[in-house]
Amino acid sequence: MGCLNMVRVNGVEEKTMKRQEECTFDGSVDKRGHPAVRKRTGSWFAGILILVNQGLATLAFFGVGVNLVLFLTRVMGQDNAEAANNVSKWTGTVYIFSLLGAFLSDSYWGRYKTCAIFQAIFVIGLVSLSLTSYIFLVKPSGCGDEKTPCTSHSTIHVALFYVSIFLIALGNGGYQPNIATLGADQFDEDHPKESHSKVSFFSYFYLALNLGSLFSNTILGYYEDKGMWTLGFWASTGSAIVALILFLVGTPRYRHFIPKGNPLSRFFQVIVAASRKWKVEVPSSDDGLYEVDSKELAENGDRKILHTHGFKLLDKAAVITSKEYTLEGKDIGINPWRLCSVTQVEEVKCVLRLLPIWLCTILYSVVFTQMASLFVEQGAAMKTTVAGFHIPPASMSSFDILSVAAFIFIYRRVLDPIVARFRKSSSRGITELQRMGIGLIIAIIAMIAAGTVEHFRLKYVPKDCSKCSNSSTLSIFWQVPQYVLIGASEVFMYVGQLEFFNGQTPDGLKSFGSALCMTSISLGNYVSSLLVTIVMKISTSDKMPGWIPGNLNKGHLDRFYFLLAALTTADFVLYIVTAKWYKYIKFEERSGTNNGEMHGDFIRV
Repeated sequence: MGCLNMVRVNGVEEKTMKRQEECTFDGSVDKRGHPAVRKRTGSWFAGILILVNQGLATLAFFGVGVNLVLFLTRVMGQDNAEAANNVSKWTGTVYIFSLLGAFLSDSYWGRYKTCAIFQAIFVIGLVSLSLTSYIFLVKPSGCGDEKTPCTSHSTIHVALFYVSIFLIALGNGGYQPNIATLGADQFDEDHPKESHSKVSFFSYFYLALNLGSLFSNTILGYYEDKGMWTLGFWASTGSAIVALILFLVGTPRYRHFIPKGNPLSRFFQVIVAASRKWKVEVPSSDDGLYEVDSKELAENGDRKILHTHGFKLLDKAAVITSKEYTLEGKDIGINPWRLCSVTQVEEVKCVLRLLPIWLCTILYSVVFTQMASLFVEQGAAMKTTVAGFHIPPASMSSFDILSVAAFIFIYRRVLDPIVARFRKSSSRGITELQRMGIGLIIAIIAMIAAGTVEHFRLKYVPKDCSKCSNSSTLSIFWQVPQYVLIGASEVFMYVGQLEFFNGQTPDGLKSFGSALCMTSISLGNYVSSLLVTIVMKISTSDKMPGWIPGNLNKGHLDRFYFLLAALTTADFVLYIVTAKWYKYIKFEERSGTNNGEMHGDFIRV
């Protein structure tokens, strides 16, 4: 059926068929603010542009981040502890900025404008870093490898460096949560075919992210390790510029959702309204609760959220009493700080229900961060030569990326269809919450595998070499299982997390949902650092250097891995409790959906 638009002729509204073009059912609009025509906007054309953009932007970001600690020590002259601390702060800042980007996107700018602005900031930061390194920092030319030290730098040069890398952090942090959500926006979740494509998009998005980091971790990482810092930074800059150009090329084809306004004010309106009526009894029937008219919501691309039980105190904000209405002439106005709609109350409930699930994902991120730190240190203390060729310990993360690619295919093409076939009552396979639980189980197995490898690594330490430090005859390839397991767990945890938070957040908080995933990784970094500090303080004594000393041959890294496995097991038990307690958000069907049949509602005039 074609899209319809109501036009007024001689004071009478008439339905006029302008064109047999179907519009989207989810309320998305094109760049001019008109209802999006399905065939001319969105879908995989726009989705693939965003996937390529994500891969190139990730390559650019990790081209700086993967060897930043080496740049700080070799070029900037910092010691290991100071460099590691600065990298942790920088990484954490990237993910904190994701909350800023999500807030601006959901409230004022929209996802497209937010992505474009923060990508431009990202490019400016990379250009600044490349120029600063070429002109001031990498002096003499070729310094910064393992042998040639760089000269000292002035305060101005150091300040330029930090301004550059924090511009990169701001740009990438503000862009990341919005590009994932913008990509999901290109698929109509109320359309049978596009709704399946939307679910697949998150898997391909995470795959694009990993493929981008694969190139950074191998090719760029190799050249930067050899002291070719400027070349590596300029390559990252070029990748980011191409990513931005490709993003802008897709401008006419993107679908958009209109920003819903400041979510903080809506949140606090519910809290204030409920606290003002804390003595009021909640009616047993939903009829006694205030709700906005469906047509009014539909005009803004919104949907009603159906009332759920739980958090009854918040329901008081929607209870209608005589004090809620104030007469202003002939109009009756509603004070939003005294009376809130059921949908607005359910938005707050939704966020409160998501927080326990989100908290349970932080410990998984602690396990995930070991891949970039302790896994590398463990690999450096193993036999890293094969047939005379040296294998950089950090390059073992390639097995993680290959595992992600393989398990995305296995899950989408094999596992999910098999489960869906057995679930006759539902076309869906494994739910997002179940997948996140599976991710936690695989993470536990990964930590047990890492601890077992470390146990045997210590057994293969040469006993006749008292001066040897961090040496073992056990091959570094014994680390492959733990990297593969971490990659498999990511497919279930992080991809499931992206889908879950995107699907379970209200229409006006989609970017916030994606930002929750990034802040989980950020807090995982901080918790990991705190946990290492606590473990070292407890395990260090006069006779014992602690579990994770500078010389791993004198420590017990295996015990730390087993501790993480135990903590993740406890976290998994807590996760099961919170997942069973969680109530899925339920939206009212849009006006274009009737008995499984979809009909377009608008046409471009």
